[in-house]
Amino acid sequence: MSTPLVSVSYVSTAAESFDDAALAALLAQSRASNHEHDLTGMLLYRRGRFFQVLEGSQDAVDELMTKIRRDPRHTDVRVLLTEQLDERRFSEWTMGYEPIGVPSSPPPEGFRDTFADLESDDDDASIRAVRELTVWFRARTTVDA
Repeated sequence: MSTPLVSVSYVSTAAESFDDAALAALLAQSRASNHEHDLTGMLLYRRGRFFQVLEGSQDAVDELMTKIRRDPRHTDVRVLLTEQLDERRFSEWTMGYEPIGVPSSPPPEGFRDTFADLESDDDDASIRAVRELTVWFRARTTVDA
């Protein structure tokens, strides 16, 4: 019998800004640890905010979320969605990552420029935003992790 899969989507604030080198180090560490613990997922970072989806066994995901909450690099950790999975959505990635640059001009109408809609007081709107963002990520990101 296989272990049930869960997915946790969360946002957090970086205690300090991450430059490209700091993000590369974080990704290398995360990918190695996730491989060791059979975790998969995705990570986005923009303007001092993280959005992450983790997939794996309940125990492995719970253990990592405990570490993340204690990690001094994160503050304001907020779980947006926890769900049971029949299969992994990010099976190709120990930690998929998509850099999101800061635009020099205002975004087009309807474009997600921040993670603010993920943290709406309306739970249905937050869940919809999480799902839209994960679909966007999987559609546009090449497998390299």
